[in-house]
Amino acid sequence: MTDLSLTPEHRLSTLLAAEPYWTARAMQEQGSRFYAALGQALDAADLINRRLLYATWPNEIWDFYERGLLLEAEESESLGGRTESG
Repeated sequence: MTDLSLTPEHRLSTLLAAEPYWTARAMQEQGSRFYAALGQALDAADLINRRLLYATWPNEIWDFYERGLLLEAEESESLGGRTESG
């Protein structure tokens, strides 16, 4: 799924524009203890600290960003398939 043609600057701007929830969730659910803790930090971080995290671990966080997109799509699909009982 990784698009190798994206520049680091484009990836950073994409990450900064995106809601960090799904990236942080993917890190917490699918990462090692280190990445799970980093996901918690990302979830709690303000914009300045998110930028710092993204700049420090750009490839790793991009990987979890892509995983987060898949988690979001899966959850959206499962919620869309449910019918409301009333």
